[in-house]
Amino acid sequence: MHSKFFAGLAACAVSLTMTASPAPAGTITVTDTLDRTVEVPDDAHRILLGFYFEDFYAIGGADAYDKVVAISRPAWEGWRNSQWKAYVAINPNLENLVDIGEADAGTFSIETAIASKPDVAILAAWQYRALGDTVGKLEAAGIPVVVADYNAQTVEKHVASTLLIGKIVGQEDRAQELADSYAAAVADVTARIAKAGADKPVVYVELGNKGAEEYGNSYGSGMWGGVVELAGGINIAAGKVENWGPLNPEYVLASNPDAVFLAGSDWVSKPKAVLMGFGVDAQVTRDRMQPYTQRPGWARMKAVQNGQVHAVYHGGARTLYDFAYLQYIAKVLYPDAFSDVDPMANLAAHYAKYMPVSPEGTFMVKLAD
Repeated sequence: MHSKFFAGLAACAVSLTMTASPAPAGTITVTDTLDRTVEVPDDAHRILLGFYFEDFYAIGGADAYDKVVAISRPAWEGWRNSQWKAYVAINPNLENLVDIGEADAGTFSIETAIASKPDVAILAAWQYRALGDTVGKLEAAGIPVVVADYNAQTVEKHVASTLLIGKIVGQEDRAQELADSYAAAVADVTARIAKAGADKPVVYVELGNKGAEEYGNSYGSGMWGGVVELAGGINIAAGKVENWGPLNPEYVLASNPDAVFLAGSDWVSKPKAVLMGFGVDAQVTRDRMQPYTQRPGWARMKAVQNGQVHAVYHGGARTLYDFAYLQYIAKVLYPDAFSDVDPMANLAAHYAKYMPVSPEGTFMVKLAD
């Protein structure tokens, strides 16, 4: 995945500058992450934001949401509830933004979106695909649509998405700084792993939303699977599930992973799920993790015997700060190579510099501390 990271950096920067071709007064021409050329207002003050809510804050600054009129609220409040509450606490106006519904669940309202009168709509690539022909209706109503994509989990797409949003909100310098620091952080991880030259550890990742009684999704090439591979691990789900899906328990045991990572989140109606996020005490997370080690056969697993069972915040993947989770996983797998790296401190530093809130809670934790 990282072999193509830096090849696209220059192209990303060029594609997001003003073009030489004529454009109507008051507009700029950008190229989004799907290589779509779109004319957008050069001073957008009414933005429809479909996803990447924290990244928008990081790029736009503390007043970023003064320019937002509509969001896909279920994708924030519903999927990352404690995160949503943390931001509402410092910006109560988020509660007043128009809710356009959620594309993936089929609740997106084109009428509501148009009625909010945005100057531009910023969608995630997965939202763009899920909406299909509805995107054309937005454009027919005079609303330009641009597509960002942190879900792709490549430096190239992270950089392109960051520069794209920075151009739209008039924060080009801030966006460039974020893009450069992200690329440097990932490059540092890959360089350390290459220098370590050790055998790759075997890794199992499971979404901890169902509790230990039922095996949750693991990840093939994307999401945490992609992070594990970039961190120098052998992902046991690779080739077994295309995107995500549960693995056979016997296969997990037979793979005998060196490390296990449970992806936790702030699910509000799942009492046995691995709870993580803003305001969550680490002991609560560990209490939810413990039953997983008591599954049939897990006591014989190398990861359990060696105390290498960890949890990472599911909301941290596919963000501008996912480099910190990459560092955490890489440090678990190659502790000597990352002995001077403190992933949680780096996450906190990102929040302190770019975000209006601090990461108070549990975001990465080892079961046996």
